Amino acid sequence: MIAKAGKKALVPIRKAGSRMLVSVSIPEDLSSVLSYDPAEEEDPKAAGMTAEGKNAIWEAVEGLFRSGMHPAVSFCLRRNGRVVLKRALGYAKGGGPTDAPDAKKVPATPETPICLFSASKAISAMCIHLLVEKKLLNLNDPVDAYVPEFSAHGKQDTTVFHVLSHLSGFPGVPAGTDPETLYDFDACAKMLCDARPVSEKGRVVAYHAITGGFILGEIVKRITGKDIRTFLGKHVQKPLGFRYFNYGVPKKDAKNVADNYYTGVPVVFPISAYIKHALSASWADVVRISNDSRYFSAIIPAGNAYSTADEACRFFECLLNDGELNGVRVFSPLTVRRATIEARPQAIDRTLFLPMRYSPGFMLGNNPVGLFGPFTRECFGHWGFINSFCWADRRRNVSVALLNTGKPLLGPHIPAHAKLLYAIARHCPSDPGKGEPRKGYNRALGDAFNL
Repeated sequence: MIAKAGKKALVPIRKAGSRMLVSVSIPEDLSSVLSYDPAEEEDPKAAGMTAEGKNAIWEAVEGLFRSGMHPAVSFCLRRNGRVVLKRALGYAKGGGPTDAPDAKKVPATPETPICLFSASKAISAMCIHLLVEKKLLNLNDPVDAYVPEFSAHGKQDTTVFHVLSHLSGFPGVPAGTDPETLYDFDACAKMLCDARPVSEKGRVVAYHAITGGFILGEIVKRITGKDIRTFLGKHVQKPLGFRYFNYGVPKKDAKNVADNYYTGVPVVFPISAYIKHALSASWADVVRISNDSRYFSAIIPAGNAYSTADEACRFFECLLNDGELNGVRVFSPLTVRRATIEARPQAIDRTLFLPMRYSPGFMLGNNPVGLFGPFTRECFGHWGFINSFCWADRRRNVSVALLNTGKPLLGPHIPAHAKLLYAIARHCPSDPGKGEPRKGYNRALGDAFNL
């Protein structure tokens, strides 16, 4: 039986929409906004976990929701291939800080599609790696071997590998770009072909928030003759039986998409100026744009894939299982390893100003602490708008998707998020026989990739 969100009145934990903190009201009894089917969750013992461990992880998810930063949270965790948790909290629509008190509230469920934002990059990367597997592309090739006009302004030696690994030298969109240009894939691809790099390729790690995705999408289009949405649908979405899991959503499904909300401590100067440079829009504008119907129909390979938490979790479970899920193989084991191996040593990212490890397409964990919690060096995944996280952990044999609709930069969700990552790492025991220890930079690999 599915437990659904009820009509119980919300009890404010803090004043929603206050000057210093934009937040939502949370009910004291979370069962009133909980949706899940107990029959879909397996006995944690079958997954090599304890009931106490499962409960501790879920309590941490509840703690994140109680921070008041997310109108909806959807969470899915698999261990040893077993579904341990598949639940949603809150409202997909009508429960945000800008919604009227009498707005119609639509409960979030595990089947609610939510924008993955930058976690879309991992999906786009796997489309590129699939072309490598099909021998239609080589990561060492310059981008202009496939998109000749990309060579403008000294970019002729920038390789596909550089773009995948945030090393290509054009992390931000050109100054003055209209944010609505993002709706036009062809215009964005042309703009970036004409753009001047801001650093030498292969030298500086600088996260490509938007730019890399359009170039990768254009490469797919030039090689296959089809857009990356069609390619993903044919080779991943349909074979794995996903309803959503693609760039944008069909018009008939747009009504199902969860709304996104600006929450947290207001983003002010100078951070606001920096964000606008990287994203071509303010933090609040990015949230607004993501709720526009044109965003639903656009192809933005770095930012507008939609998925349920379960679908995202299954995708990473497929990668964790060397490219196969439920008897359906979509990637070869070698393709998965190539996509998730360290591209170069950890370095301070010049966009994020954080120590980051990247593979050609994924963010990597680290020891003693990384993006995905403590002792997670064997993790690969991606975050989305800094709040949603999707990843797989080889050492713990875990795949996780945490999707949410609040988009705070700073706020009380930060310690709650850290507690959740700690709970997962603690209660999903590490198997010393799993994973492949990687100590530092592989010089031979670096030479092979011309770094």
